[in-house]
Amino acid sequence: MSLIIVQTTCSSKMEASNIARVLIYEKLAACVQMSEIESFYSWENEFCKDKEVLISVKTKKENFKKIKSKIKELHSYDVPEIISINIDNVSKDYKKFVDKNC
Repeated sequence: MSLIIVQTTCSSKMEASNIARVLIYEKLAACVQMSEIESFYSWENEFCKDKEVLISVKTKKENFKKIKSKIKELHSYDVPEIISINIDNVSKDYKKFVDKNC
């Protein structure tokens, strides 16, 4: 079983919390962490700076497509960031935790 972290940014704590709750409830994620961040980017040839909430979703690699679909369904952005990061090293106990909760 391979583990990944899926990340997306949200416009508010409420939106991030809703996505986190749904992913945990539907057993697509074992753990979701939220962090308030400031993002700088270009959108439609304009410089943008926004406060956002970054969520990091700990899950099994096999859940990525379902998570991506769920984020697109629940997200307010036209083009939400949805990326996965492979977890190369993980303790046996944490791997069991993820397996049990996904």
